[in-house]
Amino acid sequence: MGPKLPPNATRAILTLLPKELPPSLQSKPATLCQVLSRYPRDGVGQVVHQSRWALKGIHGSYWQVTRTKLKLEGQHGKAWGRLVWKGKMVSEGEELIPGSLKYNWTTGSS
Repeated sequence: MGPKLPPNATRAILTLLPKELPPSLQSKPATLCQVLSRYPRDGVGQVVHQSRWALKGIHGSYWQVTRTKLKLEGQHGKAWGRLVWKGKMVSEGEELIPGSLKYNWTTGSS
């Protein structure tokens, strides 16, 4: 860890920061395109899952992103990948990830 800043310096830095982080820096669930736009190479190589899967008791399931085509700074686009469902690879090859704009997504496995 670096040197500790005096309290008044910390306060001064906090006043310069925006009250709310821009969408590209937030870690909360969002559309797949928004989540992937937070990462280098538009999220290629990331592991993502729909937030609702964990609520439904679906564990060990995720998409491994292999290709993306994002537009409008990550607000829209398409993503392709391979699906692992309950620990087993079910995709024979790369396929379009459905529900990218319809559901909330987050990184990691469900």
